[in-house]
Amino acid sequence: MNNSRIWLSSPHMGGQEKKYVQEAFDTNWIAPLGHNLDCFERDIENFLGQQTNAAALSCGTAAIHLGLILLGVQRGDEVLVQTHTNNASVNPILYLGATPVFIDSESDTWNLCPLALEEAIIDRIAKRNKPKAIIAVHLYGVPYKVDAIQAVASKYDIPILEDSAEALGSSYKGRKCGTFGAIGVLSFNGNKIITTSGGGALVTNTKNLKNKAIFLATQSRDDAPHYEHTEIGYNYRLSNVCAGIGRGQMEVLEERINLRRKMHAFYVELFKYIPEVSVFDVPNEEYYSNYWLSAIIINPKEHGGITRETLGMAFEAENIECRPLWKPMHLQPVFKKYPYYGKHFAETLFKNGLCLPSGSNLTDEDRERIAAVVSQLFQKMEDD
Repeated sequence: MNNSRIWLSSPHMGGQEKKYVQEAFDTNWIAPLGHNLDCFERDIENFLGQQTNAAALSCGTAAIHLGLILLGVQRGDEVLVQTHTNNASVNPILYLGATPVFIDSESDTWNLCPLALEEAIIDRIAKRNKPKAIIAVHLYGVPYKVDAIQAVASKYDIPILEDSAEALGSSYKGRKCGTFGAIGVLSFNGNKIITTSGGGALVTNTKNLKNKAIFLATQSRDDAPHYEHTEIGYNYRLSNVCAGIGRGQMEVLEERINLRRKMHAFYVELFKYIPEVSVFDVPNEEYYSNYWLSAIIINPKEHGGITRETLGMAFEAENIECRPLWKPMHLQPVFKKYPYYGKHFAETLFKNGLCLPSGSNLTDEDRERIAAVVSQLFQKMEDD
């Protein structure tokens, strides 16, 4: 059997990307503007619906940074953010000299806990530090509790920056993720459901905010015959070449979503008769997930049970990549000094959770190799 590396989530080209990249070369638009960029933004907007406006940027982190600026976050402000996420959700808060306030997850979606969120808001207001924004993440492609989080945000008049970096194609009550917040963020990093090599997008519901984001992303150059700057700007615009890759990827997005969901269904079936393992799933039919990454929780038996590490090492021995769930940000050395609200659910997820190979380009042979590792490991446990 082939023993080549099975990756967690690798790029999957559709075949048309080269055509659009070649177009950029043929027209000499090797720059952060051009026809591909305009078309890629339009493709995103058409896919998301809700009269959205998308500004294509160099990465999702840049989109979060500019999104916080557009929401008025400044030095000394506080921003609420779920602790169970990638550090890219948090770093831009520090770029601005603001303070992250970390919030625990809830058990249904593994995302921002509305109870801990409100507890934090009440306490920060009592300390005369009303938060300036909330960053809510659709983790691993599963939508957060949109209605509950929006209710808390509206009650205290705090805008939501919706980190949909992992959730392109996911939806809640039929509405696409990325369209719920005052600002939405997408990522097209190499491991995402579609890619532009590196890239992201800021999503808004107004043309003015999109234009402002593009202005900030192109060094805040004022309308003048010379280079005039009245604001601090950034070099965050996506390349027209990379946007060409994005145009080709958008043509196969629906197919890629279906293939990721097929991998999730494979894991549900694989672990169906292994009570120690539960596959992360949506809580009900109102949630639709792209299942960017399929994840499991392992509940080891008290005596010699299989742990996250045991299964991870078994996969690695067969050249199959997997990784633990995100380590909570409030436990990270760089962030541990900042406030945290909630209990220990995110910590439990990190202790017992594992992300499994989920790419849309995995083959039947790949699935056979994955299944063989699981079967052999858990059968050995039963035999022992």
